[in-house]
Amino acid sequence: MMETQLLKNPVEDILRTDRIPHIWCPGCGIGIVVTSFAEALRKEQINLNKIVVVSGIGCTGRVAGYLKLDSFHTTHGRAIPFATGLKLANPKIKVVVFSGDGDISGIGGNHLIHAARRNMDIVVLCLNNFNYAMTGGQVAATTPIEANASTAPFGNFEYPFNLPYLVEAAGATYVARWTALHLRRVTKSIQEALRKRGFSFIEVITPCTTLYARRNRLGDGLNLLKYYYENSEINHKAPTKDLEIKYQGKLMVGKFVDKEKPTFLESMNKHLSHVLGDQYRPYGE
Repeated sequence: MMETQLLKNPVEDILRTDRIPHIWCPGCGIGIVVTSFAEALRKEQINLNKIVVVSGIGCTGRVAGYLKLDSFHTTHGRAIPFATGLKLANPKIKVVVFSGDGDISGIGGNHLIHAARRNMDIVVLCLNNFNYAMTGGQVAATTPIEANASTAPFGNFEYPFNLPYLVEAAGATYVARWTALHLRRVTKSIQEALRKRGFSFIEVITPCTTLYARRNRLGDGLNLLKYYYENSEINHKAPTKDLEIKYQGKLMVGKFVDKEKPTFLESMNKHLSHVLGDQYRPYGE
């Protein structure tokens, strides 16, 4: 008899398969985005010894533990400053922040805008699940108005962040948004961000299937993800000010910003070279 040859998972070298099954709920889009990220690394043939992943606290914050890379699970809201320190300590590595909307734009919102302002050469993947999912489904900085949450049982009335608009205004050089089911487009955006010099920000919409979906009666698992995928409209280069996420409204996705601008280190080296002259040795070169 002919022996059956087992095929190797093409991203097996990037994932800690010994830690599978993961902790995420059935139907959660986080695992899907992890696969897109691993596929992007494979397609770009990234040297796995030259990339670092940083995440904070929350459901998405657990991503760092499932990647067979140098990865760091930091304190709540502090993934971006930690990533900034890594990049400045070793400018030759690629640094990726992989965390949730509560961690990045809520607890860590101040760090988000200043990293974009400085144009730090890092990639930020923000998985937006519309609430603080790990701690009970409370209102977050991205919860749509009228959506039900554990701290807003009669509907949210706080204005949420339009994250693409926020980071573009702060100075980001690459900004995109997709849903978790835009698998190939998420992968392509991550590839583009990995090649980009400067602050790259990708928002991936993956509503919490356990808390947000149940409280808002949106169905379970794949049905929820399909709802946002099927109600999305691709509009590349759309003005980011028009990208508000309305409760159960049409969702605008695409690549909105892709421009060139000196990074933090490039600006620093240029300035100090001008001020100090030949005695200054450019850092990171």
